[in-house]
Amino acid sequence: MRISSLRLQLLAWVVLPLAGLATINLWTSHRGAQATADLVTDRMLLGSARAIAEQVAIVDGVLDATVPPAAIEMFDTGDRDSVYYRVETAGGRLLTGYPDLPEGPRQPSTEGVYRGHALRLLTFNHAVVGAGADSPISVTVGVTLAGHDAMVKRLWLSAFAQQLALVAIAGIFVLLGLRRGLAPLIRLRDAVRSPGRSKLDPIEVPGAQSEIQPLIDALNAYMERVRAQMAAQRRFIANAAHQLRTPLALLSTQASYALRESATEARQEALVALQASSGKLARLAEQLLTLSRAEPGSRRPRADRIDLTDAARHVLETQAPAAIARRIDLGFEEAGPVPVIGDGTMLREMIVNLVDNALRYSAAGGSVTVKLAATDGEAVLTVADDGPGIPADERDHVFERFYRIAGSTEEGSGLGLAIVREVIENAGGRVTLGDGATGGLVVEVRLPLA
Repeated sequence: MRISSLRLQLLAWVVLPLAGLATINLWTSHRGAQATADLVTDRMLLGSARAIAEQVAIVDGVLDATVPPAAIEMFDTGDRDSVYYRVETAGGRLLTGYPDLPEGPRQPSTEGVYRGHALRLLTFNHAVVGAGADSPISVTVGVTLAGHDAMVKRLWLSAFAQQLALVAIAGIFVLLGLRRGLAPLIRLRDAVRSPGRSKLDPIEVPGAQSEIQPLIDALNAYMERVRAQMAAQRRFIANAAHQLRTPLALLSTQASYALRESATEARQEALVALQASSGKLARLAEQLLTLSRAEPGSRRPRADRIDLTDAARHVLETQAPAAIARRIDLGFEEAGPVPVIGDGTMLREMIVNLVDNALRYSAAGGSVTVKLAATDGEAVLTVADDGPGIPADERDHVFERFYRIAGSTEEGSGLGLAIVREVIENAGGRVTLGDGATGGLVVEVRLPLA
């Protein structure tokens, strides 16, 4: 069963090993209690046997054995034990006691069975002055195990109560410690769930331990990224609304003009303009959608193996009619397959935007050249045109969304290079802008080879 509570998990990790150690300690305590009871019983048996032996003496020339009451009473512990004894001479003649009582060892004592009762037995030899051949006498004393077992039980229960109290007290202190130690986590939870947090401001938890502070820092860093993404999204929506407002207004104006015109030629001219404007609006919407898909986190990452040579050749085939219409020489130089890993759709869209920009800003009768090569573990894509180029101080800005160079006469949305940068950064590459040998712009893209 999986424990979902951190408090219970920590308590289990502390208390369960402690309980296991307590169990081992109880086992050793039982062995210790058994050894202690054995030692006490053996000392009592030895004392009883010695007391009996010291009362054996020669009386009127006859060896007499008298059992003193103290030798029996010392076993009276309230557990109703039975005591058996036997005193005999060295020759085996019984002086007193139970004749069928088995003989025990001299040291240490052992356990036997007598009259259906388990006994602990001990035999003690004692020399009697004047007894002659009857000396030394042998005294065997046995006692049932009720008192012995009761002593083991009392000692073990005492140890068990101590171990149980130790585990319980440890558990209480662990719970108190966890309650105090987890207090910063509770405050962190309350701070995150607070209804007053309308903004993703950094969270501060006073008194947080060094183990919890990295979690707070990571949470604040994550919220910082979320704030940045939300700000970028707000800017994108505002810019998109601004960019769409003008084309939509133009479409409305052209449609109203076409409806008002009664002359066929004027109406045809208005409809042609309306069609051109709708095409530009569709292209803007397509670029906005592409830019949205290119943003990190907007779609599931893909790791396709793409041949940039085939992708570029396909793009150039689709762009060839536009190049022919403007009499632009669209060239392609390649030296074989150039494999890379990434999102194939977005990589092709990146090439489309680079070639489209180059064709749009190249003068009629100019040239656009696309080159592909694999160099030093990188795929190098170069798109060169003989257009007006981009001033050096503007090159850092042209990758911004909706940025247009002041004085530019070519129609565009300012999204092409922004899309290019997003796609390249997601693929782990880089893009640079430079001047061509005879003027124009050279865009160089470097991506890791597959």
